[in-house]
Amino acid sequence: MRRAALRLCALGKGQLTPGRGLTQGPQNPKKQGIFHIHEACSSIHVNHVRDKLREIVGASTNWRDHVKAMEERKLLHSFLAKSQDGLPPRRMKDSYIEVLLPLGSEPELREKYLTVQNTVRFGRILEDLDSLGGTVLICYMHNKIHSAKMSPLSIVTALVDKIDMCKKSLSPEQDIKFSGHVSWVGKTSMEVKMQMFQLHGDEFCPVLDATFVMVARDSENKGPAFVNPLIPESPEEEELFRQGELNKGRRIAFSSTSLLKMAPSAEERTTIHEMFLSTLDPKTISFRSRVLPSNAVWMENSKLKSLEICHPQERNIFNRIFGGFLMRKAYELAWATACSFGGSRPFVVAVDDIMFQKPVEVGSLLFLSSQVCFTQNNYIQVRVHSEVASLQEKQHTTTNVFHFTFMSEKEVPLVFPKTYGESMLYLDGQRHFNSMSGPATLRKDYLVEP
Repeated sequence: MRRAALRLCALGKGQLTPGRGLTQGPQNPKKQGIFHIHEACSSIHVNHVRDKLREIVGASTNWRDHVKAMEERKLLHSFLAKSQDGLPPRRMKDSYIEVLLPLGSEPELREKYLTVQNTVRFGRILEDLDSLGGTVLICYMHNKIHSAKMSPLSIVTALVDKIDMCKKSLSPEQDIKFSGHVSWVGKTSMEVKMQMFQLHGDEFCPVLDATFVMVARDSENKGPAFVNPLIPESPEEEELFRQGELNKGRRIAFSSTSLLKMAPSAEERTTIHEMFLSTLDPKTISFRSRVLPSNAVWMENSKLKSLEICHPQERNIFNRIFGGFLMRKAYELAWATACSFGGSRPFVVAVDDIMFQKPVEVGSLLFLSSQVCFTQNNYIQVRVHSEVASLQEKQHTTTNVFHFTFMSEKEVPLVFPKTYGESMLYLDGQRHFNSMSGPATLRKDYLVEP
């Protein structure tokens, strides 16, 4: 999968321009974005997003009523399209929404976002990007059926493709807005572009860009369903759509060269062999006698683990555990791992593709295992493996693999693999690290806490 980088950089070519429908200082409103809908769009309060989603899919707020609600959704099969050709095309502005997180104007919301350094917890932002339902609501607006009281589609997150930070730090005392729309569609999948803005003075300024891949399923969430086609209306929108096609191609190419499918390259094999030779004890002639070089740590000694019980409180509208909850828990464990390994407070510089391989059922036991798999100078590459087990079964099933890149305030030890399996983890971590567009500058005002 292509890297989902949280790059500390400016907005890139082909991405959403800041401030669609938001004030951006003295700029001409007609030139602020790909389309201008400032007058037509009002922000949805963050607390009302899930209510809207429940209304769209007919989900109950009561955990005990969810079985009855899902039975009623079976009657919606007749509204599903037999092919994409029979669905009316939509525009990007048809799915545009803004969601308000009023940290400044409603201080009672601030507590759960606050760090001891008076910054915003990035784990909470990751959780909100998915759990607040903004991406899902966007997709339901794109596929709205006016003749149906409830949507026959079950829309779920398939992939967190890319997250870019374009501001150094986030204040917990200023309002935040999320905005987004569908930017590309396939037959049954959609790419959603989202931005996050924070209020500074009387202006909302861009601080984050994100790209999600969503998939449409039938009303019982058992099989794929067709989505409405998308028609770009300007050169900028055509570029966004073209970028969506390129993103899909890169994801396929990256997956095809996975170390789970193909052997390492000649250069990678040489790297592992040289690392192995550097750990042999010069006093003996044996492949079994291993000695760590100076300023190095065995990979097996860089692990942390955690266990979560998946309660109904963390469920989504389809009564599965929110993907945002999984992302936050994985990020916080990765941050703790990097902090323990590096001996100082790290900050995140990249978040790799997060593929949702299997839904997590309510009541499951969630096992998270985190370890450092690659280091270079001040950088720490952390891999988090997520798996679940039901209370009745002892078999564990992988749900996600997360990759996070952190930067420490000081140079960190090298990490060395012992086994072939650890060597593959090292090379995989190196690939994710090398996929960064460029090293970030070590500055305290880039600090993003868990």
